[in-house]
Amino acid sequence: MSSSISRPRKTTGKVLLEFLGSMNLAITLLVALAIASIIGTVLQQNLPYPEYVMQFGPYWFELFERLGLYDVYSAWWFMIILGFLLVSTSVCVYRNAPGMLREMRQFRTRTQERSLRALRNSHEWRGRGEPEAVVAAAREALTQDGYRVRSKAEPDRHLVAGMRGASNRLGYLFTHLAIVVICIGGLIDGNIGLKFKEMSGRLQVETRDILARDVPAESRLAAGESSAFRGNVTIPEGARAGLVFLNIRDGYVIQELPFDIEVKEFRIRRYPNGEPSSYESDLVIHDPQLDEPLHRTIKVNHPLIHRGYAIYQASFADGGSRVAMNVVPLSGTGEPAPIEGRVERDPIPLQTSAGQVRVELVDFQPLNVFPVQEGRGIQRDFVDFGPSVVFRLRDARGMAREYLNYVNPVEQDGRLFFLSGVRSEIPGDEFRYLHLPVGPDGTLDRFLSYRARLGNPAQVADIAEQHARSTIAAANMTDLSVLDNITASMTRLVGLFNSGGFDAVVNFVRETVPEERHEDVTNAYFKVLESILQAVYLDVLDDEGVDLRAGVPEAEAWFFEDAVNAITALSRYGADVYMQVTDYEHREATGLQIARAPGQNIVYFGSLMLIVGIFLMFYVAHRRVWLLVRRQGDGEVSVLLAGSDNRHQREFAREFERLRQRVDARLTDLVGPAEETTRNPGQPAPHTAPRTPERTE
Repeated sequence: MSSSISRPRKTTGKVLLEFLGSMNLAITLLVALAIASIIGTVLQQNLPYPEYVMQFGPYWFELFERLGLYDVYSAWWFMIILGFLLVSTSVCVYRNAPGMLREMRQFRTRTQERSLRALRNSHEWRGRGEPEAVVAAAREALTQDGYRVRSKAEPDRHLVAGMRGASNRLGYLFTHLAIVVICIGGLIDGNIGLKFKEMSGRLQVETRDILARDVPAESRLAAGESSAFRGNVTIPEGARAGLVFLNIRDGYVIQELPFDIEVKEFRIRRYPNGEPSSYESDLVIHDPQLDEPLHRTIKVNHPLIHRGYAIYQASFADGGSRVAMNVVPLSGTGEPAPIEGRVERDPIPLQTSAGQVRVELVDFQPLNVFPVQEGRGIQRDFVDFGPSVVFRLRDARGMAREYLNYVNPVEQDGRLFFLSGVRSEIPGDEFRYLHLPVGPDGTLDRFLSYRARLGNPAQVADIAEQHARSTIAAANMTDLSVLDNITASMTRLVGLFNSGGFDAVVNFVRETVPEERHEDVTNAYFKVLESILQAVYLDVLDDEGVDLRAGVPEAEAWFFEDAVNAITALSRYGADVYMQVTDYEHREATGLQIARAPGQNIVYFGSLMLIVGIFLMFYVAHRRVWLLVRRQGDGEVSVLLAGSDNRHQREFAREFERLRQRVDARLTDLVGPAEETTRNPGQPAPHTAPRTPERTE
C-alpha cells in the first residue's frame, strides 16, 4: 500500500502576489527606470518640435516622438513603469515587513544547544559554580557591551540571549518604503490628471501661433486645476501676466495662475565676448491673498517660492522693441518707404514689385559680438557688429523667408558693407549673407545709382554705343556697320546681368549656343560684359565728380568689384527691397519658468528615508549572542558563548573575542579554574549545521 502527499495548489491571488513582490520584477523595473532617466538627462526635454526635427531628421524625430522621448518623465510608459514599481515594492513590504518586525523583537531564547555549537563564533567554559551567579555575570557583561538581553531558565539550563543593531532590519523596510514614497511623489508630479483630461477630450492642445488672449477655453487650465506643471512665460518690462504656457508635444496649453507677475526691470550683464554672465528680474507679485504686492528680485539659481509655485529666472528675449525702417528698392528706382512696428506684434503690410507681402518683426538684438582673428596670430579679439533686426517677409501664399539685417555697416577686409542674411523657414537652414557695399558718404546711394543705371536700357545703350565707338577706333576699324550689333549685344548682356547676375548669362549661353562652344562663348561674353559694366560704373563716378584722369582709384575699383558681386547675389536674395533700420527703441523681456510640484516634498521625504535606510543596512550590523549555562552534576557547570552577525563576519570575530575576554574575566572567580574549548572564528563548524540558530517549536 502506498500513499502520496500532494502540495496544496496555489491560488491565483497568491501567485500574483508572489510575482508582484518578486525580486526579478523589481530589478527589471528599476533598470527600465534607470534607462529612461538616462534618456531624459541626455536628451533635453520639452523643446519645440522643429528643434528636434533639425537635430535628428524626420525619420528619427517621428520614431522618438512615438516613444515619448521628448517628455520622458510624463510619458505613458514611464508612468506605467513607475506604477508597477510602486505596486511591486508595496507588495514586497506587505509580505516581508511582519517577519522583519518579528525578527527585531524576538531574542530566540528557545535556541537549541546544537545550533549554538554550529555557529562560526563560539567559546565554552567548564568548572564549578552556581548557574544563577554565572547568568547574572553574563547579563552584566552583555549589557555593558550594548546588548539588550533576555534570559530563560529551565530545569537543566539557563539561556541568556543578547541582541544589538536590530534597527538594521529597519534599513530594509526604510529603503523599500522610500521607493514607494518616491514613486507616489513621482506619480503626483507626473501630471496624470492632465493626461486624462486630454484623453477624455476635455483638454485640446493648441498648435496655432496666436496671442494668449485668443487661445480658446478648451486649451486652458484654470488656476489649481492642474496639481503639478512646469511651464514658461515671457513678460516684457513694465508688463504683467497671470499665466504660463505648458508645452505638450507639438503644441501648448495655457495654465492660469492664482496671481499676476509684473516685471519692473530686467538687467543683464555680459562677458567681453558678448555672452551673458548673469541676468536678473525685479518682480512684483499681485496676489488677492496678500495685503500688498510682494516685491522680489530673482536671478539664475535663486528662484522665488510663492504659495508652492517656484518662479525661476530661465531666459530673456525681446519684449516688443520698436523698429523703424526704410524700405529701399534694390532696383535703384523709387523713393524709400518708411514703415514702423514692434517685435512679435501685428505684421506690417507692404506692397512690393513682386506683390503684397507682410513684414513680421521677429527679434531685435542690441549687440552682436563675434570673435575675429588678429592677423596671422592665434590671439582672438571680439568685435561688436552692433544692433540687428530679424524679420520675415511672407507672401500671399503664406510662404516666408527670414532676414537678419545689421543696423550699422560692418567692416570686412578693410571695406564697409551693409549685411543682410536670408534663409528659408526649413529647420536647420543657415543664413546666407548679402554684402551691399557702402559708398564714400556712408550710404547705399552709389550702389543704388549704379544699379538704377544698369536697369535703364536707354542709358545703357548710350554708354554701350560710346564704348563700342571707342573700341572700334582703338582697333583702327573704319567699317561702322558693326556698331549697332556691338551696341545691341552689350545692352542685351547688361540686361541679362541686371536680371540675374553672371548666372543669367551662363544660362543664356547654355540655351542658345551648342555645347561644344559653351566655354568659348561664355568667356567672350564675360569679357564684353565686364567692359560695359566698367563703362557704366565710370559714368556713375563721373557724375559724382570723381577725378579719373590718373585712373580709377583703388577704393573705387574695390567698390566696383563688390557692387558686381552684390548684384549677382541679388537673384538669390529673394526680395527686391532692402529693409534699412533708421531708428529703434529696445525693450527687454524676461523669460520665467514657473513650476508647481506638490509631490516634490514627498520625493524629498522618500529620499531622506532612502538615505537613512541605506545607512542602517550598511553601517548597522544586526548581531546576536547567546550564553548557555548548563548544570553537569557534582557541582559542575558548562558555559557556552556563541554569536552571529548577518553582515560583517570578520569585524564581528574581533568583537566576539573582546566579548569572550570580558565574560572570561567575570567567570574566573565564579567557576574557578576552567577547561576552555574555543572554536576558531575563521574555521567552519565540524558538523553540517545551520549557521544561524534554529527555532524550536
